[in-house]
Amino acid sequence: MVITSRQHAIVGRYRRAARGDATLALIDGWHLLQEAVAAVLPIVEIAVEATRVPAAASQAVVDQAARRGARVLTVSSSVMDALSPVKTPSGVVALVERPEGDWGRLPTTKDALIVMAVGLQDPGNTGALIRAAEAGGATGVVLAGVSADPWGWKALRAAMGSTFRVPVVTEADPTTVYRLLRAARVRLFATTPRAGRSIYDADLRSPSAMIVGNEGTGLEDDLVAAADEAISIPMCPPVESLNVAVATALLVYEAARQRRDGTRHTAHGRRQTADASAFRSKP
Repeated sequence: MVITSRQHAIVGRYRRAARGDATLALIDGWHLLQEAVAAVLPIVEIAVEATRVPAAASQAVVDQAARRGARVLTVSSSVMDALSPVKTPSGVVALVERPEGDWGRLPTTKDALIVMAVGLQDPGNTGALIRAAEAGGATGVVLAGVSADPWGWKALRAAMGSTFRVPVVTEADPTTVYRLLRAARVRLFATTPRAGRSIYDADLRSPSAMIVGNEGTGLEDDLVAAADEAISIPMCPPVESLNVAVATALLVYEAARQRRDGTRHTAHGRRQTADASAFRSKP
């Protein structure tokens, strides 16, 4: 049966999820649905537009989700327009269970490379930061302060599936994050536009948290002062700042390079080699 009424209860469910729901998130599009299924995310419901016959690979994704317990509904084009938050719907939307954002999901081992973002306002930047963190090998992301919801549909679209794989934790109080990370022996590196040590001179090989600020003002001075070290990304003048996702990518890639090569650059251009025994993998 095809659902054709925009007054159907399904419309309210998806609109509530699009506005922000404590337990459910809305994903839009075949790519995100495929990523969610591959990540074994609990999928509650899938709505497919009746006039668009999915490709064989897409239908296989729907079938796999259905075998795991997802409800599959067929809706008219008009109802799909009401369910999807985007201007041009792709023909499929779904509701998924949001995972618990507790600290138990955040790895803090000796290989920890955590991105902490404070006060990100734009959901597109939030999603792009999570994707950059995963691409560079970060082990987790913490969103502190008043930040955009990483499980909002705009942030999920920008992350392109990374949110389903990288542990993402939210915490209202940045100082609480500092305390918890320090307790786990994670070194705190706060970013500042000009006054910090160059990321190429800083030693990023130990368990580390790269701390970035919001789009407008960056990190507050007290959070920079409370960190273990202030670091800066060298920029050619007159450029004074970078997009937060770009900055995150540069930070995590430099940390990953130092850990891979076991070296860092010093201020005089020399390379300092780490004691290899400190970076042996666990048996």
